[in-house]
Amino acid sequence: MEDCTLEIRKKVLSSQDITEFQRKVYLELLNVPRGETISYGELGKRIGCRSAQAIGQALRRNPFAPDVPCHRVIAADGSLCGFSGQREGEMIEKKRKLLEEERNA
Repeated sequence: MEDCTLEIRKKVLSSQDITEFQRKVYLELLNVPRGETISYGELGKRIGCRSAQAIGQALRRNPFAPDVPCHRVIAADGSLCGFSGQREGEMIEKKRKLLEEERNA
């Protein structure tokens, strides 16, 4: 694991500004490699949560972005569906660009 990922994990683990549920979501998300994506449902399944909506709410409140890469989470059908609380427009375009940059790196 990269040193920077270890540092981010330490920040997430030591933060007192997030819930335990958010901590689980963010730590699991750090396991998704650059250039890859995961669905809200699959991320939830990995931490024992059946609610894709709950995962989305945790990601919306992500204080560690972009270090905890919430842009890597997509809908089950492969669509980008949301980013920073928005479902269309400027933020979705930003998500698309971040994913594209990672895939091309």
